[in-house]
Amino acid sequence: MITRADIQLVRSLADKRARTETGLFVAEGAKLVGEIAASSLRVRNIYSSREFAHPAFEHATAKELERLSLLKTPSDTVAVVEIPHYKFDLAEAERGLVLALDEVQNPGNMGTIIRLADWFGISDIICTPNSADCFNPKVVQATMGAILRVRVHYLDLAATLREARKRGVEVYGTFLEGENIYRSTLKQNGIIVMGNEGRGVSAEVGATVSHKLLIPPYPVDRHGSESLNVAIATSIVCSEFRRRG
Repeated sequence: MITRADIQLVRSLADKRARTETGLFVAEGAKLVGEIAASSLRVRNIYSSREFAHPAFEHATAKELERLSLLKTPSDTVAVVEIPHYKFDLAEAERGLVLALDEVQNPGNMGTIIRLADWFGISDIICTPNSADCFNPKVVQATMGAILRVRVHYLDLAATLREARKRGVEVYGTFLEGENIYRSTLKQNGIIVMGNEGRGVSAEVGATVSHKLLIPPYPVDRHGSESLNVAIATSIVCSEFRRRG
């Protein structure tokens, strides 16, 4: 039986403080929850109007799911999952590409970037601590399951990038004064920095960048939008790196 305490717990996980204190996050939708249940993540509860062959499954009515769901349109399946913890190793940037997010704060952008990383074979994203929480329910839903395959790390980004440079790792970043990305030399390993939605890359993080890149408008002398959405810019940059591979 689904209790009031169960509902209160799920509803509380919309808040980052509750997620931090409990070590839990919420995922919704039969497809996503099915992927999580089949993964290495530890599932605490599955509430669904469908049938799940999982020990944490509990049948829920449409009315109960309406009270449990954090979405505008209630889902038929809600799961409470333990937050995984990963340790970042700079060797990942020596072997391949790593994304770095400097205060990307919109949950939709964060979720889309995680999904893009998965699509382009990037397994690790490093972020400033005040970037959007990857286990925010909106982010989890936007990743479309990519959160299971991409490790997101929150750390001192500037310090990590300085250490990367000491180890000879190339650090790329997008800037309005950068070199045209389509004419730049791009390696298949290193770190790609994407900046905040409004301010771009911060001065502290920017000081660690070894290669400043520009996604030029077309034609190059056209005066149109000031900048691209960070998720769209990430897709263009990742695509160009992989095109060279």
